[in-house]
Amino acid sequence: MDDLEAIEVRLQAILDPYRDRLEAFEIYGVPMLRRPGAKSHDWFAGVQRVDGAVKLKFLPMHARPELLDGISPALRKRKTGASVFRFTELDESQLAELVGVVASAFDAYIQGG
Repeated sequence: MDDLEAIEVRLQAILDPYRDRLEAFEIYGVPMLRRPGAKSHDWFAGVQRVDGAVKLKFLPMHARPELLDGISPALRKRKTGASVFRFTELDESQLAELVGVVASAFDAYIQGG
């Protein structure tokens, strides 16, 4: 397993606890998860390997930027767009932070907020 594949597996694992409550779909060919019945642009998260990196696409941080209050500078540096974290490497502390951020966003997302 190469480094990017290992990162992809680790990021996918962050989403595993939510897969049974979300539905899988694709938007622009990218596999994502969303609330059952949500519109295509109302997604929760997805992982995409592209351009020599792995991206965690995480829409709640766009709608609720306060989710990122208190994250480390190292993780903030990985934020490359309104709803994207980009990784070419991923350490345990960043992984733990992502687990917490995703968990804190899930309940609000599932309730429609």
